Amino acid sequence: MNRIDQAFKRLREEGKKAFIPYVTAGDPDMAVSKEIIGAIADAGADIIEIGIPFSDPLADGPTIQRAGDRSLSGGCSVKKIMNMVKELRGSICVPFVFMTYFNVILSYGIERFVADSLKYGADGVIVPDLPLEEAGMLIKEGAKQDFSVILLSAPTTPIDRFKKIAARSRGFVYYVSLTGVTGARKTFSDKISDNVKKFKKVTSMPVCVGFGISKPRHAAEMAQFADGVIVGSAIINVIEKNMGSKKKMIKDVGKFTKSIARAVHGVITEN
Repeated sequence: MNRIDQAFKRLREEGKKAFIPYVTAGDPDMAVSKEIIGAIADAGADIIEIGIPFSDPLADGPTIQRAGDRSLSGGCSVKKIMNMVKELRGSICVPFVFMTYFNVILSYGIERFVADSLKYGADGVIVPDLPLEEAGMLIKEGAKQDFSVILLSAPTTPIDRFKKIAARSRGFVYYVSLTGVTGARKTFSDKISDNVKKFKKVTSMPVCVGFGISKPRHAAEMAQFADGVIVGSAIINVIEKNMGSKKKMIKDVGKFTKSIARAVHGVITEN
């Protein structure tokens, strides 16, 4: 049982939901990125998604695209991110999940990527541009090394396809709340709740909702029916607003993520 499974086991025992924040590694630079992840962990994150930037991020909206551009412009690389995770792992026990595109993994080498991710302290990966039909090699390698390959579903995913996705996903299933790219939203479809509840009836795998969630009240609403809540662009927005003061940036990111964590953890379910 890796750290992701342990986290959900603990949360189930406590009757709580998972808060899963996302940040792009190397944004605004590697040193500050490391401090930001530390602040997010201290704020109450249950799992932390760490984005490995890619030059053609098809699932990402303008906010995370800019974060990726800043990171790549600063010389960020997969190896540097691995080393950062290794340093963070010395003081942070929450699971780390990479989020990146398949070209990055393929260029690095599938077997090597999984092995190095584990060796340096990561527990899983999310690959937005890798459909179920093409994910076999990565899933097989992940299963061999107890590394979670987390698959995605969408509002347009039929129930039969979701069953196949859930059967092969490890850690959790990432439910994309909307048909579109990442980015903070003000409103959400009423169908999200119905879809997640429908999907949860056919799997014991945790189902976590992401894309567009930007406020504590949004997070609390999603936590009513999902097993976890993923927040990314809203955190990147806080980083962008504080480019003039890295000290304030880290403080404000910690404050914001703590407000989301409290909202998610305040939704208690019966065991």
